[in-house]
Amino acid sequence: MFDHIADAIKAPDFVRLGPNLYVARFETMKVYSTLVAVERLLAAGVVRRGDTLLDSSSGIYAYALALACHKFDMQCHIIASKTVDKTLMVQLQLLGAIVEQVPPSATLKMDQSLRVARIGEIRAANPHVHWMQQYHDDIHYAGYEPIASEIERLLGTDGLTIVGGVGSGCSTGGLARALRCSDDAVELVGVQPFGSVTFGCAHIEDPGIIIAGIGTGIPFRNVQHALYDQIHWIGFDYGLAGAVALLRRHAIFAGLSSGCCYLAAAREAQRRPERNVLFIAPDTGHRYVDAVFAQHESALELHDLAPTHVDAHADLVLPWSVMAWNRRVATESIN
Repeated sequence: MFDHIADAIKAPDFVRLGPNLYVARFETMKVYSTLVAVERLLAAGVVRRGDTLLDSSSGIYAYALALACHKFDMQCHIIASKTVDKTLMVQLQLLGAIVEQVPPSATLKMDQSLRVARIGEIRAANPHVHWMQQYHDDIHYAGYEPIASEIERLLGTDGLTIVGGVGSGCSTGGLARALRCSDDAVELVGVQPFGSVTFGCAHIEDPGIIIAGIGTGIPFRNVQHALYDQIHWIGFDYGLAGAVALLRRHAIFAGLSSGCCYLAAAREAQRRPERNVLFIAPDTGHRYVDAVFAQHESALELHDLAPTHVDAHADLVLPWSVMAWNRRVATESIN
């Protein structure tokens, strides 16, 4: 029996999809990490019950922070992306959060810059508000350690590959860091949308892009580039195909980034049958019903899709590129 709904939904369900392909399917991924972060801030005396926690979000983190504030009797203030839909907005408001949504922007960079600027204004007016900094404070890594322990219990670490959207870097990075305490050979595959600056793809925009949360138009300090073995850049049409196939084949209703990760993970599992491949599905597909799942009749067949292998950023090309990253540190040119 749980005392709060956040504790009931924080952990993922693990499902086997094939001989060596698995998914960690979350209802909403960042709940576990956010609960741990807020608990640690409270224990350290950095914040107190009743304080206001502030951050920017494109969706999943906003819900996680609102739940954490609800559980710990704190105030929540969210600067929301244009990608936050009405369903989530109503939930946030009923959970007691103050939600400001920035005006629509032409690019992801402009959207994120507007949100960061608004946070600066709020902090200047009220210095007692605590900015959670999901993109920059590595306190958010800690919440993935219990999930890593469960992965190790279920699958072990020998011949293990983790696939996930990069985003803030905390979920994939947190899992890899924890799992590599047992076995440094655990591989990490990151998934990015075209147009994201994190791994040097700002020069290619995907005209259909609506993949929220796994890319960025501004640098995130929480991304530790040297944790990643391989990076996939996947466009909207291929992500749509992956999300539709995940539902058709396995009855898993997950979001667009999950479709991208399924596409990359299924390829890795087929290419390397000696390894166990686990991908992260961070949320459900409800926010993508109209833009993705209603287009299922036009979805491409997965067996027809293959990536272009590239060695340099200048060679990146839509709709799917893959590069061996080999755990190298980022240079200033891609940061």
